Amino acid sequence: MLNLNKVKSFGQSMASKVADKASEVNTKVASRTPAEEQYIVGLDIGTEFVKALIGKVNGDHIEIIGVGRQHQGLADMQAGAIADIGRVVQNCDTALARAEEQAGVSARSAVIGIAGELVKGTTTTVRVTRKDPEKTLDLPEVERIIKLVQQRAQAKAKQQLTWELGGKDVDIRLVNSALVGMEIDGYKVTSPVGFQGRDIVVQLYTAFAPLIHIGALERTAQQLDLDLLAVAAEPFAVSRSVIGDDTSATMSAILMDIGGGTTDIAVVNEGGVQGTKMFGIGGRAFTRSIERELGVEFEQAEELKINVANPAMAQNNAAATLGALQKTLDVWTSGVELALSEFDQLDHLPHRVLLCGGGSSLEPLMDRLEQTDWYTKLPFTRKPIVQHIHPDQVIGIVDKTGQVDDHTFITAMGLLRVGLDTMQFSGTDPSGSIREKLDRMLRT
Repeated sequence: MLNLNKVKSFGQSMASKVADKASEVNTKVASRTPAEEQYIVGLDIGTEFVKALIGKVNGDHIEIIGVGRQHQGLADMQAGAIADIGRVVQNCDTALARAEEQAGVSARSAVIGIAGELVKGTTTTVRVTRKDPEKTLDLPEVERIIKLVQQRAQAKAKQQLTWELGGKDVDIRLVNSALVGMEIDGYKVTSPVGFQGRDIVVQLYTAFAPLIHIGALERTAQQLDLDLLAVAAEPFAVSRSVIGDDTSATMSAILMDIGGGTTDIAVVNEGGVQGTKMFGIGGRAFTRSIERELGVEFEQAEELKINVANPAMAQNNAAATLGALQKTLDVWTSGVELALSEFDQLDHLPHRVLLCGGGSSLEPLMDRLEQTDWYTKLPFTRKPIVQHIHPDQVIGIVDKTGQVDDHTFITAMGLLRVGLDTMQFSGTDPSGSIREKLDRMLRT
């Protein structure tokens, strides 16, 4: 027979367990509020290293709570672009696992950097004459003007890539866009809505990349089970790291991110990104020159390069290594001069040169920039001041791990900054300020 007491006891026990489980779930849900548990991964997939930073969003700034890095193989990347998706995914997974172990969380929202010679970033200026100058500008009209500028910039970038690739047609996609400046009848404005006027001049920074490169990054994110917040041109990310979100910023500087495969340059003038240039000479090119000139293996050449300024290094080895580096340094310096000469829309170049990336650790390279007259053929008003960017100079990001301590992490920190911008503007109230609406417009 059915024992009613046992049924009753069993029912009470199950009810108690269900209540306990519900209480546990409710506690977890309550503790998992969006304000408390917003995390961003900044994933810098470099030629030499993958660097992963996990940042916790805390209001208008980010706290870095996890750091991971993993060395890349010689065939994994080519000139800053992914060459072997499978291997790069493995390296990224290792770097992410280390960062997650330290952070104690598994973050899924990510910003990934894109670099390489085929990433084109420039500032386009367009003048628009309005038919009715007495009509006040509204947001839809400003949006139409910005879309026009973006379309012209895309056509220009595609034309340049087609020429560089010998006539080959390439599909490209917009990766970053930022308002540099706007004038109405010669008067500078930061928020054009509500103004009257006939002639509108818009300066817009845009960066485009080949669809094949973006697709490789999207595939990498998919295999890592990451939600891709944004793909960012790395020199743009570096510029965001030092400018922040201050719309009245007046900073002017040349930013150089010297990685393993490329040198990425951004020129910032009075708080606006004037353009970005990239060329395929980085740290590995210097290692290859030592390998070739001295007839040693790549690993030994890398060790000689790293220790070239070490007093303990044998004098004959140091002299031979320096000699092997000179030719590549000459070519690299010519690349810098050529890239900077293309910023002809500026009357003069900023006199501050700020460096980041592992390749900028090479002491002979710093000596070349500091002690030679490489700048004399360029429109500088005086000799440039050359410095490394320190993590403390990155706006809105605080390191809680104690491991983000030098210029090699700046690009990854810049990617976190782009992620914070993206989160803030995607979550902005539609009734927010005009400036917020413009920023959101540029990010869609």
